[in-house]
Amino acid sequence: MARAEKIYVNGIHAATGDYFTKPMTVKQVVRQALRERDRRIPIFLRALWGAEHLGPEPDWSNPAEAGWAVVFHQQEDERVKAALQPLIDHRMGQGDPARVKVLEYRENESKSDWLTRYGISAGSRDPARVPYYLLLVGSPERIPLFFGHSLDFEYAVGRLHFDTPEEYAAYARSVVAYETALPTDLPHAREAAFFGTRHLFDRATQLSADALLRPLVEGAPAADPLPAYPPVTDGSSFRLRSWIGAPATKAELTGILAPPAGQKPPAFLFTAGHGLGFSSGDPLQAAAQGALLCQDWQLRYPVAPQHYFAAADLPASAQVHGLVAFLFACFGGGTPSLDRFTALEGGKPAQLAPRPFFAALPKALLAHPNGGALAVIAHVDRAWGFSIQTPGALPQIDAFRNAVQRILGGLPVGYAIQDFNYRYADLSIQVSSIVEDKIYYHKNVPDEKLAVAWVQRNDAEGYIVLGDPAVHLRAGELN
Repeated sequence: MARAEKIYVNGIHAATGDYFTKPMTVKQVVRQALRERDRRIPIFLRALWGAEHLGPEPDWSNPAEAGWAVVFHQQEDERVKAALQPLIDHRMGQGDPARVKVLEYRENESKSDWLTRYGISAGSRDPARVPYYLLLVGSPERIPLFFGHSLDFEYAVGRLHFDTPEEYAAYARSVVAYETALPTDLPHAREAAFFGTRHLFDRATQLSADALLRPLVEGAPAADPLPAYPPVTDGSSFRLRSWIGAPATKAELTGILAPPAGQKPPAFLFTAGHGLGFSSGDPLQAAAQGALLCQDWQLRYPVAPQHYFAAADLPASAQVHGLVAFLFACFGGGTPSLDRFTALEGGKPAQLAPRPFFAALPKALLAHPNGGALAVIAHVDRAWGFSIQTPGALPQIDAFRNAVQRILGGLPVGYAIQDFNYRYADLSIQVSSIVEDKIYYHKNVPDEKLAVAWVQRNDAEGYIVLGDPAVHLRAGELN
């Protein structure tokens, strides 16, 4: 990456039609990275490499062996707990009840404090104490985003938050109904849908369309040192449909989620494009932040409701029961309250929102009255092209490819995205080491090296599962 090159960030500001975050210089990124002095997480992660687990190694892809737990905040509403009881009972009946637990999160508790309270030390996993699949229930105000991020290197973590107990109950019913349905009653087809925009003069969506979606859909020829790849559905017998560029309109996305009578919806949906961003406190922020900007819009033109797909656009007739969706978009999963990527004068972080929150569109998919989606994989905060291609390198999308193939192979969603978690851990250690070299040992480490590693680390951290991380497609039973 040339020193003068700017770093572009995905996401469009709803009020201006321009990038939500202005392109940043390498020096700006480095200033942000060097402000980080909390080394607890990198030190903890270093301790994990090569650490021993307690007892025999279970099959982590099997929730019956690896265990499952729901984690409630200590002050969670009893009505919410009651609403999720059918899901807890269902999990109890699927394996060893001793490995299904109801755990508690206490106010301001760190990961290490939480694990210690349940008898687990760094680098040790014991499903009899803390199960591998963890469903954290409640708003990110109560159970912080970073608590989930710090857990998901070692554990398969899902987040779940709704505004009402009724929505929690609807989600629990949907999961139980899907997992107990007869094969002939499964609600979707053995089909994977890929939807992505490609706007003129827009580096971000051109990269996501050409270097992410097309290789997934069409495969990619060998490009030394990378081998050739077939389409991501090869070997799964899933049918594949795609809408890339001009066809990726709001009307087409609506049709994917609410197909014509007699036509089953896809079991899996992958979208890539800009997520919509609003200024902190904007009346539309909670309802439309992270909405999917469709091909109907043009870069730097004003954004109007007909250009994006938000929670309010999900039809009452939508057929999303049993869906697993992967939304590659800024704020597609949620928004923290403070900005980690840019800062005001004096080093104070800018305000992104009055409080952290999960995006409305995934929540609407999960709690749809016709039956909710099983899970939505999405991004908290900005999504960067660094997930796809590091400056000066060839596109490397193995984390996406592996996640999709595991999902289509019927593996649990939380397990399927583990490559993103490993990438976050590895990059955290890289950033910590570079900062140490620059600050403590005064080594002449190029600014570009720190800038790239820091952005990549923050980007990898942002991928989350909304929904139960143990859910999976019944891939072998679809037709």
